[in-house]
Amino acid sequence: MSSPSRRLQTKPVITCLKTFLISYSLIFWFTGVILLAVGVWGKVSLEAYISLATDEGTNAPYVLIGTGAVIVIFGLFGCFATCRGSTWMLKLYAMFLMLVFLAELVAGISGFLFRHEIKAIFGETYKDAIKKYNGSDKKSKALKCCGVKNYTDWSDTDYFKTDGVPVSCCKDPSNCTLDVRKNMEKAATEVYNTGCFLLVTTVLESNLGIIAGISFGIAFFQLIGIFLACCLSRYITNNQYEMV
Repeated sequence: MSSPSRRLQTKPVITCLKTFLISYSLIFWFTGVILLAVGVWGKVSLEAYISLATDEGTNAPYVLIGTGAVIVIFGLFGCFATCRGSTWMLKLYAMFLMLVFLAELVAGISGFLFRHEIKAIFGETYKDAIKKYNGSDKKSKALKCCGVKNYTDWSDTDYFKTDGVPVSCCKDPSNCTLDVRKNMEKAATEVYNTGCFLLVTTVLESNLGIIAGISFGIAFFQLIGIFLACCLSRYITNNQYEMV
């Protein structure tokens, strides 16, 4: 058992570790709130783009919302475990952070390595969606874009033969008569020329470095929490320190 003087010497160290870990847990909690907000924003704002690629939509926004909710809960759990000074809670918190770190690392590396395959699959799905377009799907009204790469992609579809380019592609629907929409030359000045798939991939690729940096930064951020939680748990165990 440690001597009283030794315990008094380590008490400031434990207090300092607790302060840092609580601060970390609050930041971790805040990242969960951000993920929740991004998930909700993605569901509301990007649904039009995503739904063009699949009739069944996507679960990506729900994954972000669910992940954000879990992080919020464990962020609060980390604060509680730190204030309580419970070694088993701190170890559980460290284990959770390790799982988050590994999951983010695997997801980031996989996304980077298979980015071209993912892009190709996404592009083929967009093309298939355009071929099956029937004009009655309101989800197909994407924001200021038309076709896969550009508006001319519609020229090879069955829909174009009878209805021309969809009205959702028009900058001003009042100027987009059927005659204009069935003539590619006339439609060139009345519809959005940028394809939806090209627009999304261009934005993502232009910010790939930033996205990768932020993703790996967030992933390695978990290591700080793991280190602090393990150190605090070890100090508390070795010195039999209890928070009153």
